[in-house]
Amino acid sequence: MNIEEYRTYCLSKKGVTESIPFPKLPNVLVFKVLDRMFTATEISSFSSISVKAKPEEIEELRATYTCLTTQAYMHKKHWNKISLDNSVDDTHIFSWIDTSYQLVIKNLSKKQQEELNTLP
Repeated sequence: MNIEEYRTYCLSKKGVTESIPFPKLPNVLVFKVLDRMFTATEISSFSSISVKAKPEEIEELRATYTCLTTQAYMHKKHWNKISLDNSVDDTHIFSWIDTSYQLVIKNLSKKQQEELNTLP
């Protein structure tokens, strides 16, 4: 996967926007659904991405896939860092992005979920 494939995939999801929201981290690209982050990457290296994961599955995922580790500055029970080291195929990575997106949607308010459903 390259950064354009990652970007295109994320932006293909309903309600997603991209931004570089951290002034002190000008190379961190963040994707959000209705202003809630579901994935991010450092654009100059594109050596990893961050995604949310189900808390009850996160330890097992890390034990199974060596490319998954904790992400600095993010809650260890909710976020994984995926090293893009070619140890897993893109299908797994896209699946983990999907899970992250769905977890964020699940935690939106009913009003926000209704708003998302009305988007094209």
